Amino acid sequence: MKFVAFERAKQGTGASRRLRIAGRTPGIVYGGATEPQQIEIDHNALWHALKKEAFHSTVLDMEIDGKVSPVLLRDVQMHPFKQLILHIDFQRVDANTKLHMKVPLHYSGDENSPAVKTDGCIANHVVTEIEVVCLPADLPEFIAVDLSGLKKGASLHLADVVLPKGVTAVTHGKNNPVLVSVVVISAATAEEAPVADGAAAPAAAAPTAAAAAAAAGKAAAAAKAPAAAKAPAAKKK
Repeated sequence: MKFVAFERAKQGTGASRRLRIAGRTPGIVYGGATEPQQIEIDHNALWHALKKEAFHSTVLDMEIDGKVSPVLLRDVQMHPFKQLILHIDFQRVDANTKLHMKVPLHYSGDENSPAVKTDGCIANHVVTEIEVVCLPADLPEFIAVDLSGLKKGASLHLADVVLPKGVTAVTHGKNNPVLVSVVVISAATAEEAPVADGAAAPAAAAPTAAAAAAAAGKAAAAAKAPAAAKAPAAKKK
């Protein structure tokens, strides 16, 4: 993936602020045998490039003054609440030096697996990217993972994934981490049925209590009726 940058002469907070007002993003390119270079990039072009997955995980071709150099995206500083890129960092790439990069995992086929299709399970994607070590020429844009063989009660581990040639995964002390776990959902649905039946009992009892209250009110009214009828008779005497 290619993008165009321009050499930046002025540095400092004030110069960077003026660049952003003019629709440019300040940045830096470092690494390799040469000194770090201050650059600037068109903000709108950079904003759209950052939305592409390949811009974050592959070797990029940076063009400055007609010269193309391979670089890697290393850091992006965003404004806390505005849609504004404050600063961006790139690292130069040496063809003979291995890279440490995070590569996204693209899962597919889980809807056709026995676990999901027939056993009422779902595939929980525990890990969405892994760190790898490889030469720049071997760096993949992503790693495809087929989940069509998932079975109930089993999980997919890193050792189950075939990595591209020349690519080694970095696990940071975890021998064989879980990438995808199989979660059963049919049992949870069955447990909800008794709860629903039990909830119907108070609803059924509610009309009985209301009827008892109504009957008590009628009885009280009936008891007061004779007393009210005797009152006029006492006045005639």
